[in-house]
Amino acid sequence: MHVNKIAQTTLGLNIMTDDQLERIHHSTLHILERVGVKVFEPESLSLLSAAGAEVEGELVRIPASMVQDALASAPKVVSLSMRSGESAVIMERGKIYYGTGSEVPFTIDLNNGERRKVVKEDVCNNARLVDALENVDFLMSLGLISDVPVDTSDIHQFEAMRLNSVKPILFTCYNRQNLECIIKIAERAAGSEKALKARPSLALYAEPTSPLVHSKDALEKLLTCAEKGVPLIYATTPMLGATAPVTVAGALVVANAEILSGLVIHQLKRSGAPFIYGGGIPPMHMGTSICSYGGPERDLGCISLVRLSQYYRLPSFTTAGCTDAQVFDQQAGMEAGFNLVVAGLAGGNLIHNLGYMGVGMTSCLEHLLLCDEAVGAVKQLLRGININDESLALDLIEKVGPGGHYLAEEHTMKHFKEEMYFPNTLNRKNYDSWKMDGAKTFGVAANERIKTILESHIPEQLPAAVIAEVVEIVSLRDNYRQA
Repeated sequence: MHVNKIAQTTLGLNIMTDDQLERIHHSTLHILERVGVKVFEPESLSLLSAAGAEVEGELVRIPASMVQDALASAPKVVSLSMRSGESAVIMERGKIYYGTGSEVPFTIDLNNGERRKVVKEDVCNNARLVDALENVDFLMSLGLISDVPVDTSDIHQFEAMRLNSVKPILFTCYNRQNLECIIKIAERAAGSEKALKARPSLALYAEPTSPLVHSKDALEKLLTCAEKGVPLIYATTPMLGATAPVTVAGALVVANAEILSGLVIHQLKRSGAPFIYGGGIPPMHMGTSICSYGGPERDLGCISLVRLSQYYRLPSFTTAGCTDAQVFDQQAGMEAGFNLVVAGLAGGNLIHNLGYMGVGMTSCLEHLLLCDEAVGAVKQLLRGININDESLALDLIEKVGPGGHYLAEEHTMKHFKEEMYFPNTLNRKNYDSWKMDGAKTFGVAANERIKTILESHIPEQLPAAVIAEVVEIVSLRDNYRQA
């Protein structure tokens, strides 16, 4: 027996010291007390005023004590379930989960490789593919549907995801009314309102408006989630040099002030409601004015926010698997691979944007499949090294001795699957075998595998009566919006 030992079982990445985190925190409190935030929603203003904030029209200055109270009441662990209620995602320190990105208007067509607008079938296919991929833990739409009514496309996206995958869903919506409709769909799929509240299979993604503004729509969704117990991701995305200072430290203060002021409102609505801290701080590229998804500055901002979430002991949401590349090429693989590793090392709980390309405007299923393979490698890496009597294998080493081999040993057969990573699509053949198999590039092999999955994989289906109810909910909302 070993006593007084320190065991390291996983790798990690520490981007800021405790003193630096403390300084960011106190700088944030200073901004909230002295500068304040703008709040454009009446109930939120009333809650803040009643709790002791200084309210002047839409401008609200929040004392440090209110922030501390909100941090104290927010849950330190938030869980998401599969559609069936089976536990799937437990957001606590040391646990990482990867998923796809959200709405993009364009996609790369699987059949001809052309960039085109997203249609509903694409979101259905995205969901079915994610349902089949072993390394992707949760689902976002990866598409902004263009062939349904514009005002309800968010509801159609959720319907397409819920009917085509059993995995947890992170979703966006346009307004409170559409959110209530989406929650109804989730309740039907879960079996009841009570079942969904006990084991939520969804989380809403909403955003403040940088710098330091909370819009009416964002807060109405925030309040609804708090009331109904739906986990809320309140994610900030200030851009370096545009909607935040160009320095990462200054941008972190702006981002943190936006998230924490949102948390205050959220916890005032219902103490203990599930809240997920997160977002990113991408750069505005000074040469093109685009919001860059592929640069190292973005990664630095993301992992800094993850570190702050750990400082506050709040679940975190961040981003990886994305690229500025417009096509599925070497740049796409390099940028996505780099940020997938960095996000995993940082320990972000929910890591989204697998399959994202073209500065956040385009999805690509081949890129998603590459990310799935990369995530498998990242998870294998982050397992670290398990050192115990069994893994040290001293008796086996003594038995085999110098000049022997371990191929036929029971120990090898028992442990090789956990000690090695076996990708599904990446090439692990020698040159001659690769040539005999058609000399396929990864892009070609990925395209073939995706088509095979979409032809053969049938996600677990909801009962026909439930599907009919879901379709009716969507249809009624469509008709109401068009009336």
